[in-house]
Amino acid sequence: MTAAAAAWLPAAVALPALHARAAADDGRTGRVRVFATTDRPHVQALLDDFERAHPRLAVQYDELNSAELFDRVVSGAQAPDGPDVVWSSAMDLQIKLVNDGHAARYVSPHADRLPRWAVWKHEAYGTGPEPVGMVVRRELAPPAALPRTHAALAGFLNAHVERLRGRVLTYDIARAGLGYLLAAQDLLAHAGHWALVRALGRVGAGQHAETRSMLERVADGRALLAYNVLGSYAEPLVSRHPELAMVYFDDYTLVATRVAFVARRAPNPQGARLWLDYLLSIPGQRALAQHGGLHPIRSDATLAPEAGGPVSLAQRVGSAARPILLGPGLLAHLDQSKRAAIQRQWATAFAAV
Repeated sequence: MTAAAAAWLPAAVALPALHARAAADDGRTGRVRVFATTDRPHVQALLDDFERAHPRLAVQYDELNSAELFDRVVSGAQAPDGPDVVWSSAMDLQIKLVNDGHAARYVSPHADRLPRWAVWKHEAYGTGPEPVGMVVRRELAPPAALPRTHAALAGFLNAHVERLRGRVLTYDIARAGLGYLLAAQDLLAHAGHWALVRALGRVGAGQHAETRSMLERVADGRALLAYNVLGSYAEPLVSRHPELAMVYFDDYTLVATRVAFVARRAPNPQGARLWLDYLLSIPGQRALAQHGGLHPIRSDATLAPEAGGPVSLAQRVGSAARPILLGPGLLAHLDQSKRAAIQRQWATAFAAV
């Protein structure tokens, strides 16, 4: 039972006439509004389970791309219909929102069960590690011939320009917050990353604002390769399509996490805390793993593959994992001049087709 619930329960028992008002005040009735980038099919089981546990509290789930979510939070921070919880895969934009005062401090009872890197000032919480790789159609090359490093991928693209022209996909870093985050992290991890960007431009890679459309095009054969996609979205698709393969890189594999926080001006702050707690709880984490393909952030919520959970992160990427750490370091590449320079050089690479 929450502290808020404990505070009003004795009065509700002693004074039944006050029960309805107290119930409304404690956030367990009405609506909790979540702004999120996670595709609804991946979280539907979580939403259903939460509403079963809190039958008088409905979830309004607003699915947005990461840049749109950021803009909505900033522009509508004081609106009465603003979000209670903000949950996004664009880690850097989430940390900027926290840094700019859009998050409320909340010490979740589950905080001590999370890795230390996944909790920042008890304002932002990482909700699950997600490796980043590429999806390819097996007709592109035999498995042994597929590139397994970022440098090898650049060489592969340059060697097959005509075959791959218009059939490679990646994020549009100007429209996709996650895409820009991954591009910036690639630049930190790999000194030769601009060579790969130029190779993507040389084959006329299509640029998308979100993952779903990239995966759809690879699945139906319109594209042969999608670069820098989240494994949590790609692996369930690959498991249903034997003609596809998921590739994680051997030189390094970025590992991101979705980040959630309670909005500082949440219309229903107690409902927001209840929802965040459920997201971080063992049942919530297992619902995401079993039905959404998302890796749990807490080790005591891990589900074996035979129980419906994803294959462990260690088995997928091993020592190549390069986690993107939650914290103020993510703000460095959001400097306006630095961001403009990266986007300008990216656009130049894609314009030189």
